[in-house]
Amino acid sequence: MRVHVVNFLRPNPDYAGRTLEYLASLARQVEARGFAGLWLTDSFGRGRPTLDPVVGMSVVAAVTSRIEIGTCVLQVPVRHPVELAHRLQSLYALTGNRLQLGVGSGSTQADFDLVGLDYAQRFKMLMSGLDTMRRAWRGEPLPGGALTPWPGTEGGPSVLLGAWRNKRWIVYAAEECAGWIASGLYSQPEELAAGMKIYRDAGGKRAILSNVIVALEDSSEAAQRASSATVTLTGGEAAARDRLKRIKDVGFDDVLCMTPLAALDDLERLRDAAL
Repeated sequence: MRVHVVNFLRPNPDYAGRTLEYLASLARQVEARGFAGLWLTDSFGRGRPTLDPVVGMSVVAAVTSRIEIGTCVLQVPVRHPVELAHRLQSLYALTGNRLQLGVGSGSTQADFDLVGLDYAQRFKMLMSGLDTMRRAWRGEPLPGGALTPWPGTEGGPSVLLGAWRNKRWIVYAAEECAGWIASGLYSQPEELAAGMKIYRDAGGKRAILSNVIVALEDSSEAAQRASSATVTLTGGEAAARDRLKRIKDVGFDDVLCMTPLAALDDLERLRDAAL
């Protein structure tokens, strides 16, 4: 099982005027320490400042050469699919196959309210949006014309689907996408095991568990966030190491761990000891 890092950058006075430096330093450290990739989350209407993940991935691409660069997950319905396809095609041209596009329907109504869209229609909008994006990447005719693919990007990047519980979407991830992304924030362990069986039975090749919070110290801010999550690497180093092994035993090929730059040492020790 490969271990990746999820950047969960929160506003901090220390970052004022230094956000680019922080993200670039994190990306370089993730690559230098042998982690498999750096992934970014996506939200913008939830009452706290955030960064656009496509912009962030561009920074990561510029300062690394080997690690995967991904989203866990990008909310397709809250953006125009052709414009999004063009931005992602541009990023794909810069990153090549390192780009792993994790997509989803969105899980929070506030993001939809901010852009004036119907949260109840998110699953329908996800499917229609993905269809439009794939057609755009192939250069096929669209209602208003066509998007001409940049050379070498025809067909678009690898698309992985975020699906927490629903069998229909897990099967779709197996049959129509390059991978399935489950959530360590929301999914119960028994749901992950059941989802894995559905995914493998449907022929799924790559299973990823995302947003697993790492917090070895009970008093840390990360530990406070982890208190509301369902699958975490917490409770001290021995307990976290055991939890990481259990994630592997469920059958996941990759685990995406939420940790700040200052805690990369902890995740590196867990990775090396458990795997």
